[in-house]
Amino acid sequence: MRHFPDSERRARLAVRHALGAQQRVGTPEAATRAMTVMHSTEPATVYLSYWARVESLTIADVDRALYTDRSLVKQLAMRRTLFVFPRDLLAAVLGSASARVAAAERARLAKDLVAVGVASDGGAWLDEARAAILAALAGEPAGLTAAELRAAVPMIDVRNSPPVAEPLNVSRFLAGLGAAGDIQRAENTGHWRTSRPRWTLTSNWYAAEPQLTAAEGYRELVSRWLYSFGPGTEADLVWWLGSTKSVVRSALAELGAVAVSLDGGGTGWLLPDDLDAVEAPAPWVALLPVLDPTVMGWLSRDFYLGPHAERLFEARGNAGTTAWVDGRIVGCWVQDAAGVVHVALVEDVAPAAQRALDAEAARLTSWLAGERVGMVYVSPAMKDALSSLPS
Repeated sequence: MRHFPDSERRARLAVRHALGAQQRVGTPEAATRAMTVMHSTEPATVYLSYWARVESLTIADVDRALYTDRSLVKQLAMRRTLFVFPRDLLAAVLGSASARVAAAERARLAKDLVAVGVASDGGAWLDEARAAILAALAGEPAGLTAAELRAAVPMIDVRNSPPVAEPLNVSRFLAGLGAAGDIQRAENTGHWRTSRPRWTLTSNWYAAEPQLTAAEGYRELVSRWLYSFGPGTEADLVWWLGSTKSVVRSALAELGAVAVSLDGGGTGWLLPDDLDAVEAPAPWVALLPVLDPTVMGWLSRDFYLGPHAERLFEARGNAGTTAWVDGRIVGCWVQDAAGVVHVALVEDVAPAAQRALDAEAARLTSWLAGERVGMVYVSPAMKDALSSLPS
């Protein structure tokens, strides 16, 4: 059995994820293909993840891909998370991971509608609301905001009383229809650091390819994940997909995936034509945003995270900002009141690495040009770093 030590996994991570100055790519599309998908739960993360991987990136480059060319599309999918997908991957995800999320969200919504007394039959209510929302959007090719849809379809202006675990609101109804592929997040009416999308019919936003079956879709997702993140374990894939062991095992078998041994005694998987060693890159550093797809690509993170999970992830398991040296996370980064980026380390690094991190912080400060990025997910290390900044 081919053995992949942690050092080789870190080399692959650098090269496949377009990290480090020599590995960067030329467009947001190329960076998305490198990562399979980009995280988009926090609006700024998409832009900052591209900044770390795309040479000479501008905000306009990302907006062009998302809203003009529509070569990249936001889609609720694995683990009920919003991602940016290359458009050619949508046919796979809509019939698999997104369909799973849509079914679960519909069941939760139907139950909550009954619990708050909005409907005696939550499923029938959702069918009626769906028809009304699609009808309202049919005459608005540019789309409508959530507030405009609430005014156009009064029945979805639901008040959450008595309370349920997750508030009932128009955003939940729209997210469910988005997961099902009925509607799509169109242009953002807010700043790039915020999310205020118009919603439009999917057919108005892009020409859809025929959906793959669930098995076909999962197989394609697993194939791309193995290239971007492999070798990884079965548990990594189950977690990343938000799916089941049986789904993952079927996909691995159909792909002819090859088992490899990992440091620590685990078993990883790779595509059968991807067993060759990846040449280790030159020394590199990177500053990645909250929930960056590299940080969130595996369930078992010791080979790049080491003992720092409690410092760099908040209580719900969401990653804060991270600072990397040669394939390992060594700290985080924050901004001061003037928007200057500061790196805070959780372990000592060599002087050359410190200088490189400082240079990368200066590069990010220059790119942000005074913009301060608000973040929902703040790790303990970030909190400590913020508290130590000069007032």
